[in-house]
Amino acid sequence: MIRCVIVDDESHPIEVLKHHLSQFDFFEVIASTNDPIEALRIINEGNVDLLFSDIQMPKMSGMDLARLVHGKTNIILTTAYSEFAAEGFDLEVIDYLLKPISKARFLQAANRVLKYFYKKESAALGPETLEGDYIFVKTEMKGRVLKINLIDVDYIEGMRNYVAINHDGQKTLALLNMKDLEDRLPSSFFVRIHKSYIIAFPKIRMVDGHRLYIYGRDEGFPISDSYFSSVQERLQSKLI
Repeated sequence: MIRCVIVDDESHPIEVLKHHLSQFDFFEVIASTNDPIEALRIINEGNVDLLFSDIQMPKMSGMDLARLVHGKTNIILTTAYSEFAAEGFDLEVIDYLLKPISKARFLQAANRVLKYFYKKESAALGPETLEGDYIFVKTEMKGRVLKINLIDVDYIEGMRNYVAINHDGQKTLALLNMKDLEDRLPSSFFVRIHKSYIIAFPKIRMVDGHRLYIYGRDEGFPISDSYFSSVQERLQSKLI
């Protein structure tokens, strides 16, 4: 879960953000407040992954708060004014949302957050990285070859003579078999859990018995008996 704190001096924008966040099962709002000093205290206590902060607030501006928590948590700025955008990105915020925040715009922000945390998790797996790595696949359309960035891949599903590569919010059918694709993918970042499924390891959010769940998808994937031990071994390397 991505643990979130929301701070805004008005209550309505907080409720809007809570509603948007509730549409995604990988976000957890652990606190919300109208007081930036209180938000600073919560973040300094640790274990906050993402701060949503308004910019124009009494007591302390969102920019000042962002400077104080820089390096302690990730930040998305929210405001009704666009003139602060350049300064916000100088502070390496993940996104800058203009109020009123629409569902479509929040979806873009959520995808950006996922990619950001995916890259961090990928980097934690070792010196090898998916950044810039890609494959070209022959699609079901005759003569069409598509480039797919591996960092965008969520999972791959076997479908008889095809595989369905789920990436960046879309599905691409490719003229491949699962074994050939599995051999091509970097094993540090992809794990076979079933004869029909390959999962991007950094996208895993939970394993519950013989079911595996990824960020951005409610339905779980089955882990077959033949792959269960290898999946457990992969998880063991990160278990604390």
